[in-house]
Amino acid sequence: MNGKVWLGEFLQTRRSQPQPEDLGIPGYGERRRVPGLRREELASLAGVSVSYYTRLEQGQSLNASPQVLDAIARALRLEEAERLHLHDLARSSATGSGRGRRPAPERVTEATGQLLEALAHVPAIVTGRRSDVLAWNRLGHALFAGHLNPDAPDRPAERPNMARLVFLDAHTRDLYADWPAKAKAVVGNLRLVAGQHPDDTVLHALVGELSAKSSDFASMWADHRVTACAVATYEMRHPLVGPLTVTQQTLSQGLGPDQGQNIVVATTGADSPARTTLALLDQVTSQHDPARQGIRAGSG
Repeated sequence: MNGKVWLGEFLQTRRSQPQPEDLGIPGYGERRRVPGLRREELASLAGVSVSYYTRLEQGQSLNASPQVLDAIARALRLEEAERLHLHDLARSSATGSGRGRRPAPERVTEATGQLLEALAHVPAIVTGRRSDVLAWNRLGHALFAGHLNPDAPDRPAERPNMARLVFLDAHTRDLYADWPAKAKAVVGNLRLVAGQHPDDTVLHALVGELSAKSSDFASMWADHRVTACAVATYEMRHPLVGPLTVTQQTLSQGLGPDQGQNIVVATTGADSPARTTLALLDQVTSQHDPARQGIRAGSG
């Protein structure tokens, strides 16, 4: 992936979003050929020259300082995740992409496995940085991917990938009442990861595959939206137990051997219908497979 291209495309898409009048730029009733801010208007708001900003957007300036990037972020009123993404893109644009090597399969540490086991009555899965499912507990499998082989995370070559499931799997698409919201969150997170790891050949292959196979993904990817999905509430339509509303929380593993991995848990409100529905799913899946207890964790 070309970091210079991504940086320019990100700036162009974000520049097209604001309404000039919202940023104090008088329009005088003029009709603009393109939406958003002109380059000279953004440069003025950020306190840089038009030629400098133009070179930056065209990938010809490779030494943008953090202060300049923050000034551009403030001018565009970027959210924090977008500001950090801008810095990541500028860094990869300046350093260039190294020769990507195929990384070793990710694996779940013993400590993470113990945590997942402790969450036996809460749907939980462990995902890698490319959204591969590295492990899940019984209820996590039942809620998110009960139609798949429960042992799939054990084998790196067969591991489910949550991005693939959301865009290419009919069961998962039907699982979310507001599928576009879930899909945009998935794409936004992949954008963040791609900016942080510009030389990840496996991640780039995943993006290429999804772009070729899903027009929805290709359209959302081209928008350059980034999203840090820490907490989100979704209405799910489970084929076994019916509708339930869950809050999906992503717990990031920031340091050590688990770096880049996330634990995704689905919680429900106390005394809510969804809590009852989730308990029913727990009961049903236990009856269907009484021998399966604990977790399924990929050994890598």
